[in-house]
Amino acid sequence: MLRQALAGWPPGGLLLALSGGPDSSALLHALAAEPLARARGLRALHVDHALHPASAEWARHAQATCTDAGIALQVVPVDVRARGTGLEAAAREARYAALRAAQREGELVLTAHHADDQAETLLWRLLRGAGPQGLAAMRPLRRFGRGWLARPWLALPRAAICAYLDRHAIAWIDDPANADPRHDRSFLRHAVLPLLQSRWPQAAGGLARSAAMLDHGARQLRADARRLLARWRGLDPATLRWAALAAATPVLRGAVLREWLLDLGLAPPGASALAAIERELLAARPDAKPCVRWPGAELRRHRELLHAMAPLARTAAAYALDWDGRAPLQLPDGLGSLVLDGAPAGLALQVRPRRGGERIRLLADGPNRELKHVLQELGLPPWHRARLPLVWRGETLLAAGDVACDHALRASGARLRWLPRAPTATD
Repeated sequence: MLRQALAGWPPGGLLLALSGGPDSSALLHALAAEPLARARGLRALHVDHALHPASAEWARHAQATCTDAGIALQVVPVDVRARGTGLEAAAREARYAALRAAQREGELVLTAHHADDQAETLLWRLLRGAGPQGLAAMRPLRRFGRGWLARPWLALPRAAICAYLDRHAIAWIDDPANADPRHDRSFLRHAVLPLLQSRWPQAAGGLARSAAMLDHGARQLRADARRLLARWRGLDPATLRWAALAAATPVLRGAVLREWLLDLGLAPPGASALAAIERELLAARPDAKPCVRWPGAELRRHRELLHAMAPLARTAAAYALDWDGRAPLQLPDGLGSLVLDGAPAGLALQVRPRRGGERIRLLADGPNRELKHVLQELGLPPWHRARLPLVWRGETLLAAGDVACDHALRASGARLRWLPRAPTATD
């Protein structure tokens, strides 16, 4: 099985995630015996989570094991801080971050996950209420960091690995946390799965097969979601037609939202955020201005579109900045900056936020119009209007951001730009 996997993997070096436990110790032994693995520059990485008093001793054991096998080992200490997701998840995040940081270009990171891990993961995700994509199986090979993540023993049961350890008299580390029932995964591994297997001996294999079938379904769902996303997106990629989304099934809605936000580099919504989107965005009155926030993203609805964005910073209650237009002006509270290209000499400007009641003359022979109506006609969303920096010369409003400019400013040849970041030397 291992030799076949080695032959079928993409080219690149091999980096084994070596905890020193039974599974990774067995995989190290098996890989070290394969000439093709050594020819591909097999090396190992041990992450010291410092969560147990013996963690330094475990690192020394991993080093001795690799030295005996003639395999280079890198030991990486990490700082694990439990957040809302718990200690297990925090340790896993730190471990994978260390692997990404150590990974070389094109390298395959190898883990010793097996069929029982697949079953355990499916049970764990079911209990957490994961959706179709969350229930998909771990894959033998997937993109990861600068290269790939490979799991060569994913179809192998734990019993086969235990037999391999006994047959070759391999020493391994016994981390007490792996048997601590306070940890969810440990409870499933030592209490739930053995109980299921006592009644249904093939339970682990059956769950692993179900996970694989769910993976096929998740891939099809993602393909359908990508197809619908291409149809429902607005001209601005960060917008989506909410009526089309509302008419879809809940499963498709969640999948489309996930693909859309990931494509924008934003955090996809969890179960509670999805419920809030259904309740507060899609079912809101036509004249409402709903917004749903979660860590890393927020969704707002305006007219026929949903708008996705990083969480907007709060704007200052009031500010007044004097400006001559010659150098870029940095705005407060994450509002970016203003640049006035071709600014005439001797300008005395002031930049302030909107207060209401402002008027602007867009055409030399046109009326002095209410800014509110101009911005509504331009289709500017309310949250964008509220953040517009207004540029004044005395009592005359010259510009509202870079979306509406007084005729005199345009006639001067000057061009105002509102940048969402601080300008660089090339701006």
